[in-house]
Amino acid sequence: MEAAFIIAPNAAMHIKEILKTEPKGSRFRVSIHGGGCSGFQYNFLIDAQLTQDDKIFIQDDIEVVVDSISLSLINGSQLDYEEDLSGAKFVIKNPNASSACGCGNSFSI
Repeated sequence: MEAAFIIAPNAAMHIKEILKTEPKGSRFRVSIHGGGCSGFQYNFLIDAQLTQDDKIFIQDDIEVVVDSISLSLINGSQLDYEEDLSGAKFVIKNPNASSACGCGNSFSI
């Protein structure tokens, strides 16, 4: 079964704006680290390096990179960008998460 990770058009638009100020070849990376209040924590960064276990997902010519270990925890998820009265942020809508913290930055399986 092919790995799935969806990039919402709104997220792609905001990533495109961010990458305009970054060096050529930079990509938006999503990774998962142990920690946070629920066990696993989402991490977003700009990265110009690729490794052999990276998978690239494309939406509107924007590349988002996810390593294979992180992808196993967020397979089938959607990256989105949300704005409300409290601020704006990238969010992962993760169907694999059994629970998440109140701010949405960490989750458990």
